[in-house]
Amino acid sequence: MKRPTGKAVSLRRGDRRFDMAVLATSFSGRDPGRRPDVYVQASEVSDVVSALRQARDGQLKVSICSGGHSWAQNHLRDGGLLLDLSRLNAIEIDPKARTARVGPGCWSIDLDRALRKHDLFFPVAHAPDVGLGGFLLQGGFGWNSRALGLACESVVGLDVVLADGSQVHASAEQNPDLYWAARGAGPGFFGVVTTFHLKLHQRPKVTAMVMQVFHERWLEDVFTWAHEIGPSVSRNVEFQLLITPKTLFTGKSGVEVIAPVMAASWTEAREATAFLRRGPLRKHASVTTPLLPLSTMRMSAAAGQTHFPPKMHWCVDNMWTDAPIADLLPGLRKVSDTLPPAPSHALWLNWQPSRERPDMAFSMEASCYFAAYGEWRRAEDDARYQSWATERITEMAHLSKGIQLADENLARRPAPFMQEANRRRLEQIRGHYDPEGRFNSYMTAA
Repeated sequence: MKRPTGKAVSLRRGDRRFDMAVLATSFSGRDPGRRPDVYVQASEVSDVVSALRQARDGQLKVSICSGGHSWAQNHLRDGGLLLDLSRLNAIEIDPKARTARVGPGCWSIDLDRALRKHDLFFPVAHAPDVGLGGFLLQGGFGWNSRALGLACESVVGLDVVLADGSQVHASAEQNPDLYWAARGAGPGFFGVVTTFHLKLHQRPKVTAMVMQVFHERWLEDVFTWAHEIGPSVSRNVEFQLLITPKTLFTGKSGVEVIAPVMAASWTEAREATAFLRRGPLRKHASVTTPLLPLSTMRMSAAAGQTHFPPKMHWCVDNMWTDAPIADLLPGLRKVSDTLPPAPSHALWLNWQPSRERPDMAFSMEASCYFAAYGEWRRAEDDARYQSWATERITEMAHLSKGIQLADENLARRPAPFMQEANRRRLEQIRGHYDPEGRFNSYMTAA
């Protein structure tokens, strides 16, 4: 849905609505206690330019927020200026050219809905209310990304306001170094993207999902089988395992095996997901669903309701891994045994990168991705659960290649998120475009 538009909002610490406005920028209901000195909610590009001028004149550091889905609440810093881009949510589609122009505050589900009318597709985020600004800057692991590539690979240009207030376009032809940085820098990007220019794709004719549910006693068997079969699963299938204290259909602790598929026909979709129906563990499944037609919008809405409800308190961490499954199983079992109450969960994604990536800042991935999502509703439970995800991933960190910025936890647990050569290049480009260090970079452990 479209959020309301209107005049820019500017508030200072101590103003009556200041705390409410600042905390409203975060999907998390947790108050980290950090506050900027100034909050600006932009309604148009000129507001962004004015805000950066204000920051320069006042020697204020700048943090940026588009949708607020940062689990670590990276945009909430002490001091400086917080620039809220949620109202920059316009969508302009050119069906003939198969291109779109979108604002950073546009929600994933809004773009998906708009493209559906034209039978077009973009690999938007799985959760419906993720703002495209942060999603695209960190890489963008979206619907059908195993087949289409990371969402940022379909970004062909960006309109950016720099630290000095100047407005530039970045693409492969114009300011290519800025374009390189924007595709993977995530919360460390040193500019304000006001418009993303996207390459669109034909919408798959069939979007469906099949699911199996296993009791927790089968965890080791399920993960061993999934790890073995993973490389052979069609790239049109998002093969994932969810460890949860409350599985669908049974309500018991266990593993949900989920296989969304996007295909050119039902025959292709059935064949791509046949490994579940024919799998050796099916006889142990508590439930095996048929292959059900489900749109990406419906799957996103369901994920938002069951696993990513708003205003929960979060602790999230993650890892990329190529480790043998036998080495990973003890850690996976401990995650299962120590999960906070639902909707806390842990995700295993069969990623299997096989296509060559373009040259861009994003440069960290592995065959499998694992993320732990601790979530709870009451502030009084913060002390009890706030370190759960950090502790579980730390115990498995010796098996990790690095992390994904989408689920970063850098303030609690530093870890590599791009290749070292790319990180050095990113910092060199930062020095050119933001020589005074106006924009906040990545949070680091105190």
